[in-house]
Amino acid sequence: MRECSSIQLRNSGSRPLAKPAAMSALNDNPFAVLTAVVAPAILTNACSVLCLGTGNRIARVVDRTRVITAEIASLEVGTSEYQVRLSQLERLQVRAQLLLKALRIFYACLGSFAAAALISVVGSALAFYDQRVAFHAAAVVGLATGGLGVTGLVSGCMLMVRETTLAVQNLTKEAELARTRYAGGQPPGRPSHPA
Repeated sequence: MRECSSIQLRNSGSRPLAKPAAMSALNDNPFAVLTAVVAPAILTNACSVLCLGTGNRIARVVDRTRVITAEIASLEVGTSEYQVRLSQLERLQVRAQLLLKALRIFYACLGSFAAAALISVVGSALAFYDQRVAFHAAAVVGLATGGLGVTGLVSGCMLMVRETTLAVQNLTKEAELARTRYAGGQPPGRPSHPA
């Protein structure tokens, strides 16, 4: 027969009933909290590095757009080089939009992973104080927040791959233009460097 006290349920042998495995692991091992926080912390660091790299790529696209715009202004309308530069400019605009979307997603992921880490700490405190319902709610919210961050991380990386493809297309067109120009005996001017 079980008695219900204000603190805990006891069986007939006066031993406390077992806690759920997740809660007892958090209470018994002080390093379990660190385990719950480490994954979001590492992913937060990964997002920070991706944000930095994406910001640098945006700066390169802006610089290259300025160079291409200046070159277009000096070219004769209708020439093949004019058309190549115009298509490069269009791809640069698409690249800038892709990078901006990726950067926004990476910043959202950064917030998601930071929130997941904080929720993990709060969940650990709730487990310590034997707040089962609140612990389970924190676990679900933390998992959902972390899952949202991982999904965003993957989609942001996919945008970066699309942007890199456009950069390689620009590089290919630049190389074709250079081969055509130099094969015709035109002296090489100041080389332009595609981004």
